[in-house]
Amino acid sequence: MTESIISPAIGPAAALEAVAAALPVRSAVVSLAGKRVGKLDVDPVNGFAAIGGGNLAPPVANAQVTRMIAEINRTNRLFLSAGYPIAVFLDTHEPGKPEYPYPPHCEAGTGEENLVEELSWLDGAPGVTLMRKDCINGVVGTTDLTTGQNRLFDWIAANGIETLVVDGICTDICVLQAVQALLSARNHGMTGPLREIVVYEPGCSTYDLPLATARGLGLPDTAAHPQAVAHHIGLYLMQASGAIIAEELVFGGA
Repeated sequence: MTESIISPAIGPAAALEAVAAALPVRSAVVSLAGKRVGKLDVDPVNGFAAIGGGNLAPPVANAQVTRMIAEINRTNRLFLSAGYPIAVFLDTHEPGKPEYPYPPHCEAGTGEENLVEELSWLDGAPGVTLMRKDCINGVVGTTDLTTGQNRLFDWIAANGIETLVVDGICTDICVLQAVQALLSARNHGMTGPLREIVVYEPGCSTYDLPLATARGLGLPDTAAHPQAVAHHIGLYLMQASGAIIAEELVFGGA
């Protein structure tokens, strides 16, 4: 097989402008009033979101990741105050078991698999359920291989959740796969009362690996991952799959 790489001729900012024009994302202000609501935080762990927290964590402060953590923190407090349940995926891998194409990350016992410091209060908080997963797709990762029972589906059913708000990291990887899997499972009748999925954009983030940086690390050009473009594409694909993209959540009257 012969492969060819189309070299980019424009930078990330121009690329985002072009992609956004061709693949628009329409966000909305979403009211939660009168709805049976739950929230799913995807992988806000040290190995992905703490500065220097691991191979896949930001090496220096990153504005998008910082915003994500702050928004998850803020909205989670509002959700719990309103009596809405929260589930949290924690990426947790068996040491030495690879997950191609990524380097070792979030291995059990390293601390990378635990909540970032700002969100550590969620561990043990009433109304919060932590769910460890060992693969990108959290719906797959919360399925018991022996019984076939899915912990996330059971949580949705037990709480009567009709509207599920999702945020976390990475927008175009773990969040995307969780949302698309849930939408398919909903259409297949596997998620009980679930009717709609709302992706809270300010609470989402992804990693930044510009082409020049990837090359400097000796990685192939295909490893390039410009943050703003990848974030947008993740949102677009979730929207195209049937999710609602929210720029703001309104709790009044909930």
